[in-house]
Order: sequence, then structure tokens, then C-alpha cells
Amino acid sequence: MRLAETVLSIIQERGKQGLPLEDIYRQLYNPGLYLMAYGRLYANKGATTPGATSETVDGMSMAKIEKLIDDLRHERYRWTPVRRTYIAKKSGKLRPLGLPTWSDKLLQEVIRLILEAYYEPQFSPRSHGFRPQRGCHTALINITDHWVGTKWFIEGDISKYFDAIDHEVLVSILGEKLKDNRFLRLISNLLQAGYLEDWKYHRTLSGSPQGGVVSPILSNIYLDKFDKYVEQVLIPEYTRGTKRRHNLQYEVLRSKAVYWKKKGKRKEAQKLWTQVQRMPSRDPFDPNYRRLRYVRYADDTLFGFIGSKAEAEEIKGKIRGWLKENLKLELSIEKTLITNATTEAARFLGYGATRLIETGPQARG
Repeated sequence: MRLAETVLSIIQERGKQGLPLEDIYRQLYNPGLYLMAYGRLYANKGATTPGATSETVDGMSMAKIEKLIDDLRHERYRWTPVRRTYIAKKSGKLRPLGLPTWSDKLLQEVIRLILEAYYEPQFSPRSHGFRPQRGCHTALINITDHWVGTKWFIEGDISKYFDAIDHEVLVSILGEKLKDNRFLRLISNLLQAGYLEDWKYHRTLSGSPQGGVVSPILSNIYLDKFDKYVEQVLIPEYTRGTKRRHNLQYEVLRSKAVYWKKKGKRKEAQKLWTQVQRMPSRDPFDPNYRRLRYVRYADDTLFGFIGSKAEAEEIKGKIRGWLKENLKLELSIEKTLITNATTEAARFLGYGATRLIETGPQARG
């Protein structure tokens, strides 16, 4: 039996090359993967919280791992409905939280390790949520460092995303690259395991597993299809020109400021320099120059566009149509906004995405 690190390294290499994964269900027989998963979960302070049964990490043993593997080998492993509880949010409202059993959590972590090794090299660099060495800070730095001259912000808010993930679509997306029906069936059964609330069973007809350690990567795999659509279709369609033409008004004021300075009229020159510093050096209305930028953190998306508002509305419509047709997701009409970056700040991850002027200091935050 290969070492867990070796198995994941081989899987990662296939991911880098974009090759399909075959016969991966057999990797679930590797005890080393469970020991690796155990080590990661044990450090989690929630590992000792019981799920629908009283089983916790402290009751885990090699014998139980071997029993779990044997059940998988004979395809008799059954996911347990998660126990639903509620925790208070800062707003005072309650947020539902699913608590899986320890065995389910352990198996989910093994699946997560496999999926992460394979899909992580293929994910978009514009995706920042639930990924190694990425987070809110990398998403915000991307905006402040590279979105210079943005004219319009398009805020994409997907209605109840984590509850709206379509199970059939998700399994179909997984099946494009994971060529193993047993592995796909195991994930499909997980998606439909349901939950217990007040000891009453509820089916889950859509959405990612509540409280599941595998949920974040499944949600990223789902929206990676959208990332690819944006990168391969929308961005090329709304990218034109290599450089915006010079802003004539900027050049005129700058020349006047230089003239008054040479004439020794410092006050007049300073007033003009103040105006110049607030203006873009390039023409923001250049009809031959277009740029579309995009960033995503989990289900929170933001587009930055250099172009007309009519085109920004057009992009918004294409986003809505593609998500509905291909992923069966709906954009929130109230929260999907087009914001004038010159006068307003779109909200992204709790921050105001400020317009960055080419000639001025780059605002951060």
C-alpha cells in the first residue's frame, strides 16, 4: 500500500496535467489517508462534538478505521443524517449548523484530501475562498494592485448559494473528470443524506452537505465552471486595445501648471496640480479600450469593468443567464448591483472596493 503522501502527489500531478482520475474509489482503502485525515481533524476544536450519534474522535481506533474501509470495500457504508443545531450570528439571528458523526467526518476529510490534490492545480487564480495560501487578503490585494482605472463595479450575489447547489449538476461536473462510478455514487449519497432536527428526519434535495468538511471544495468545484466561463468567454469578449489614449484635459491642465510654475506663479500652479492629481492621465471614455476584471471568494463575486454602463448591464445579463442555464443558480435582483466606481464603492468581503486612479496613490481597503 502506497504512502498517503505518495498517493496525493500522484493525484496532484494528474490534476496539473488535466488528466482524468480513474479507479479512485480504491484509494479509500488506504489506511494512511485516514491517519492523515485523523491528524488534521483532531486538531480541530469541534472534533469532540457529537453528531447524530455519540461517536467522537476520542473513540476512534485502527479497528474502526479498518471496519470503515471494509464497509467501503463492500459498498455497504451509509452516511448518517447530520444533527442540526443553531448558533447565534452577530446580528442576533440564528444560523443552522450541521454536525456529522465522527466516522462521516473522517471519510469526508479523506475525500476532501483527494479532491483538493486533484482540483487545486486546476482552479482559477481569481478564486480565493477555501483554498490553501489564499483568503480574503489575497482577494483584496488583487483588487487594489491590479484593478487600476475601473469605471464600473458589478456585484454578483447568488441567492442562497450553498442551499441551491443542484445535486445532479454537481455530480455531472465531477463525472467529467472523475471516471469512477462508485466514487461518484458515494458523493451522491452524501449529498442526499439529509439531517435530523428535533429527532425528525429531513431530506436534502439540493445544497452542499451541512457542516461537512468536504462542502467548501465541492462548492468551489461547482463554481469553477463559472470561473472558466468568465475567463474563457466574458473577459476576452470585453477586452479591447492595449493602452487607453491620453486624456486631453489632463495634458492641457498639466501644461498650464508647468507654465505658471515657470512664470513664478506658485499659487496658480499649485491649484492646477491639485486638479491634475485627481484626474486620470488616460481617457476613461476611450471607445477603443475595454477591460473586464473578476475576483471570487466562495459565492461572493465582483467584476470591475472599464467601458460604458450599457455594456456593464449587458455583462450582468450574461452572468445571470449563464448561471441559471448551466448551474441552476439565481442572482439576487436586489443585491446584484452596478456601481459607478468614480463616485461609489462596491461592497466586497465587508470592504469598499475603491476606484484606483492610475496617477494617484493606490487606495487599499
